[in-house]
Amino acid sequence: MEEPLFTPVIVLLIAGNVLASLYALSNAKFMDRNLFHVGPILQNQEWHRLVTSGFLHGGFLHLFVNMYVLFSFGGEVEAQLGTVSFIIVYFAALLGGNAWALLENKNKPSYRALGASGATSGVVMSFILFEPFRGMMIFPIPFFMPAVLLGVLFLVGSAILAQRENKTIGHEAHLGGALAGIVATILVEPSALSNFSGQVAEVLGGV
Repeated sequence: MEEPLFTPVIVLLIAGNVLASLYALSNAKFMDRNLFHVGPILQNQEWHRLVTSGFLHGGFLHLFVNMYVLFSFGGEVEAQLGTVSFIIVYFAALLGGNAWALLENKNKPSYRALGASGATSGVVMSFILFEPFRGMMIFPIPFFMPAVLLGVLFLVGSAILAQRENKTIGHEAHLGGALAGIVATILVEPSALSNFSGQVAEVLGGV
């Protein structure tokens, strides 16, 4: 699965994230009205935050990391799913991540978060369904390993870290987005599951 990384949809998503984030970083009121904030969401039914927060970032490094992940994996996933299905998976992961974070923190009205991490986590998991044994590396692990192994480690790590108090990273959104990305991919492209299981069976059978 080797396709151009820059498709019109990827360009639009990256541009939307960059423009919205830069504007929010220079406009505190805009940022405050659109980030993920449990109190206003539940008390004032400001449901738009479940979407808008996914286009805002807390700084340039945060923005760069998420856009780099989208750039690296988005085009290949879109090539497998088609444009419409890719968009469905992306926003399902975005909403799934924030919905999970909302459930986890429903009793913490002051809880705030922002970023495209839920959506990009879902895109990466979608990629893994199609390429489970592609070699991948993730900081701080200094060597390549099969994508499926990194995916499992990511899910387990996110589940564990989400239980920590006083965390500064929204691991709940990572976990929810990843799971939503898997489910959405299978729903829009059922062959993804048989492709994944077939590749796993072939490798295990050859061990």
